[in-house]
Amino acid sequence: MILYLHGFRSSPKSFKAQLLAARVAALGCEDDWRCPMLPVSPLEAVAVAEAQVAGFAADEITVIGSSLGGYFATHLAEKHGWRAVLLNPAVLPQRDLSAYLGEQPLWHGGGSIVVEPHHLDELRALGVASITRPERYYLIAATGDEVLDYREMLMHYPGVETKLIVGSDHAISEFADYADDVLAYCGITPAAHA
Repeated sequence: MILYLHGFRSSPKSFKAQLLAARVAALGCEDDWRCPMLPVSPLEAVAVAEAQVAGFAADEITVIGSSLGGYFATHLAEKHGWRAVLLNPAVLPQRDLSAYLGEQPLWHGGGSIVVEPHHLDELRALGVASITRPERYYLIAATGDEVLDYREMLMHYPGVETKLIVGSDHAISEFADYADDVLAYCGITPAAHA
């Protein structure tokens, strides 16, 4: 089971989510894919994520988190023992998102969200000071990320399998080049489903 968690102001319609969903479907594994629209409340977002995979054993779940979704994925991996793929993950979103209080437009499909001060408190409550089992994580970080500092990612995830992309951007615009590696980490490969 793959659970994809999108980033701040994003949605299941993001480029990376759509690309992975299409690859999973092409391999005939669409029943193993979950990508919910996350609410603005971090605590509610985590609850939605947990509900998506209720009933599955911890060793059957890999959570993929992009940006803020990576922060949630880290919390869930530590809480439940899931494997996690992190795509330019947020490390200190309560700091970074403090500049985004109030109404914020969504990237896909119109609409907006309202970020309130208590949401920053919820983010603090979900924080993981240090990961416990690096072997459960796969990190993809881009040095050209214009939103988050890749060096914070590297420091926060010591000892994890890491793909450091020199250049690129926060969205990982060339993500198609890495999608198969991500799915392989999740246990889905073309050979396994031929």
